[in-house]
Amino acid sequence: MTENGHQPVLPAEVIEFLDPVRAGVYVDCTLGLAGHALAVLKKNPRARLIGIDRDGSSLEAARERLKPFARRVTLYQADFKDLGALDIPFAEVRGFLADLGISSFQLDAPERGFSYMHEGPLDMRVDRRTRTTAGKILHDYPEQKLAEMFARYGELDQTRRLAREIAHVRKLGRLETTGDLRVLIERLYRWRPQKGRIHPAAKAFQALRIEVNGELAGLGEFLADTVRRSVPGTRFVVISFHSLEDRIVKRAFQALAAPDEGGPLAAILTRKPVMASEAEVAANPRARSAKLRAAERI
Repeated sequence: MTENGHQPVLPAEVIEFLDPVRAGVYVDCTLGLAGHALAVLKKNPRARLIGIDRDGSSLEAARERLKPFARRVTLYQADFKDLGALDIPFAEVRGFLADLGISSFQLDAPERGFSYMHEGPLDMRVDRRTRTTAGKILHDYPEQKLAEMFARYGELDQTRRLAREIAHVRKLGRLETTGDLRVLIERLYRWRPQKGRIHPAAKAFQALRIEVNGELAGLGEFLADTVRRSVPGTRFVVISFHSLEDRIVKRAFQALAAPDEGGPLAAILTRKPVMASEAEVAANPRARSAKLRAAERI
């Protein structure tokens, strides 16, 4: 457990593959509450950190935690996929980290609407400066588009029935909160808790969150572009929390490691995704689904 009860996932593994003992800049593309960033700064007094996060609330909390290292830290509220628009000194960067999961800081805030376990508004925006909310999607999307979204991003079955029920309930004004959506899903899927089964609302909320925040759009292109712009020896560490993200990361690294006219651009450091130990999962259940992949620019 770190300060303020925050537990970054796979902390030892991140340090191992990021290798932050070299002088230079390390870019935390999804800063969150700065758990990994703190570890890097403590590990190496010659390390400088650039932290990026779309969530203004997370960024301010991270800024407070990083105060002892403020002279070595630069923070941006931005989408890491817009890295090219930021002042990133690629020649000096020694490592990039992207922890793609939603944080417990966000999940545990009912007013953010990320979790089906808390009653709150249908929001789910990571960057609250944007306009598209989960509620807007649920009320504005036609049935077909809703069904496709839940199938693609939530990997749910019976998505046409789900979309049809949402279209019916929204006309009645009965779809305004996370609780309304959870009850609808539990009724439609006849949900009863069973060991080893994932709640269908968890899948539906995942789909909505991905759609609201465009989480998968441009991820592979971001990795390819960032590797190409980096200097040899730069490390890339990516943590994903569901198969859709992990598949994109895996394929992006494989493509970069494949020979082309000028030779491969990267070497894959993780033959298989690195998973959390049983001890870490017991201490931090959120780590159960985490998968870490790493590569190095050559």
